Amino acid sequence: MKPWRTALIAFVIDVAFVVVFVLVGRRSHGEANSAAGILDTLWPFLVGLVVGWLVTWAWRRPLAIVWPGVPVWLMTVAVGMLIRTSAGQGVQPTFIAVAAVVLGVFFVGWRLLALPFARRRSARLAEQDRRAHAQARA
Repeated sequence: MKPWRTALIAFVIDVAFVVVFVLVGRRSHGEANSAAGILDTLWPFLVGLVVGWLVTWAWRRPLAIVWPGVPVWLMTVAVGMLIRTSAGQGVQPTFIAVAAVVLGVFFVGWRLLALPFARRRSARLAEQDRRAHAQARA
């Protein structure tokens, strides 16, 4: 898979998990699932996610856990909460803790699950490359 494609898929997965976090959170609090309400809750975290991706250059190693996985997760939560505070939205300590734990499990968790597959694929491609070079020399 081409590097830009891997990065795009990783970013879409991160976005999907932010959306899941917002939808589950709104539902668990009995909040209306209107488009406006969902977007009102969602946008600060999406901005935080984009900031995290830009600051860490996550597209270079989108599946890595320590860098960029952990910083993207922490920036998503921190920037999201700062924007919510600036926008006059509620930011309770328990909400910060829940957001940090849930988004951490999502962002780091999917990367932990994807890493062995990516390594296996990389090893398979390297072996194919090695064989192709050996055939070209023969």
